[in-house]
Amino acid sequence: MFGPEQYRCPASDVFKARGLRARERPERKPEALEPFTNGPFMAAADELERSADEPSPSEPRRGWPRPAHDGVQQWTAHALRMYREAFPYDPGLSPSRTPWVYRHHGPAPEGQGDAEYRITVWGRYFESPDGRLRELRLPVNRLRDRTDAERAVAALVTAEGTPDPRVEQIRVVQFALSDGRTASVFNGTRQEAVAAHRAHGAAAVRALLDGREFRPGSACVSCTAAPVCPTLSRTSGLLGVSNRSRPRRTWSSSTGRSHRSCPARGYLRGLRLPVDGHLERGPAAERGRAIHAYLAERHQRRPLTPCPAEIPDDWVPEGYQLPDEERRLGARLLHHHAEVCPLRVVGPGSAVRTEPKLTFEDTAADLVVLAEPDLLYQDANGTWVWRETKTSGHDRTCRDPLATYPQLALAVRILAIGALRDGPAGGRVELEVLQPGGVDLRTLDPLAPRTRTAAEAALREQVTGWHAEDLFTAVPGPECAGCEVARWCTARTAPEATA
Repeated sequence: MFGPEQYRCPASDVFKARGLRARERPERKPEALEPFTNGPFMAAADELERSADEPSPSEPRRGWPRPAHDGVQQWTAHALRMYREAFPYDPGLSPSRTPWVYRHHGPAPEGQGDAEYRITVWGRYFESPDGRLRELRLPVNRLRDRTDAERAVAALVTAEGTPDPRVEQIRVVQFALSDGRTASVFNGTRQEAVAAHRAHGAAAVRALLDGREFRPGSACVSCTAAPVCPTLSRTSGLLGVSNRSRPRRTWSSSTGRSHRSCPARGYLRGLRLPVDGHLERGPAAERGRAIHAYLAERHQRRPLTPCPAEIPDDWVPEGYQLPDEERRLGARLLHHHAEVCPLRVVGPGSAVRTEPKLTFEDTAADLVVLAEPDLLYQDANGTWVWRETKTSGHDRTCRDPLATYPQLALAVRILAIGALRDGPAGGRVELEVLQPGGVDLRTLDPLAPRTRTAAEAALREQVTGWHAEDLFTAVPGPECAGCEVARWCTARTAPEATA
């Protein structure tokens, strides 16, 4: 609960921390496949550490409640190999028989009586035979920076959880399941761990328990407060599917695009398994991301100022690496953007939202719908305008925008039914395609019958098959050569065979 904010909702964390649930909790069909990506790894690691024979990493765990997707099985085998390489057998450490739980008694949040607070950490627990050393291993897909609060709380649980007076030394280390790399999170004495919690952890825990912010997003799928959330926008039939008998899931335009390419591809991407960086971040794709980052920063500046036509040589935002050719092409595309920059038409006091994270609950399909426009703004008349910006290295005419860019269908539908708050139905959807020879700006009227019908049909095509899917079986073919998650798929077609 102290991890990256983009996947968390403070109000949802409060409900979970306090054990609160909405009174109305509809029964839902569970997923056919195990949804906890790293659960099979933890179970396999349990077997590995209990077994003196050290079973093969590819051996599936017997008795797991639900089957894991083929890709998850390959990921689990890989993760277990990385774990064994990162932590070879050490006779000075053995698995703890029980997880460490920190307990604290204090006033109940509502002020009536006392409450027992418990803090746990998800990881691998080890201790020395004499009980003087404890080591907590935190599994992550990739190494990431930890906040002071994360470090402090993890150290506290390791030092004071399931109290043992023999404990003197504390080690907390994170390890990457993707490549086996490790990084120290905390290394110190028991007293230093307690001091770290007092300095950085206690206030974070109190802030979490007192959280009042509702932040709709992917957390809404499993949140017990979702039925009563005051900020979750609810619509019926947004996606054109009426069926509440399926598992509750999140859906976005990228979900539909990936599933149409290959059900396994979309499924594994949704689990956020590591991707092939060479395919995911090729020069052209990286140039597109850099342009979006540049425009987002420009459009967030206050006071609102239209983007200039003169682009500096060092326009590439920090964190992006572009070859000289792509950098020059990017500057050329940004030069064309100035002709149609939406900030040229916004009125005084108009709302401008850069890459807003929109969340809707489609009650007819029991789906949480996620969308992130490149720009959402009000023109001089106060009308909402949804702008999507695309880049291309070629001058080509887009004949059917709704078919080429599936997110436009969702944008048309959202505006057509007035799902956006603080605004009436209608407005317009804009597609800006930046090309070497100029800019192609298309406008779609959400209330035009022909556009509305086409968008509804496009959405149904994107959603229906995915919504009915249970096993997300791979469909091997030529696209395997460019699939960024193909390494986790046993059904993939080898590139040489495709050629």
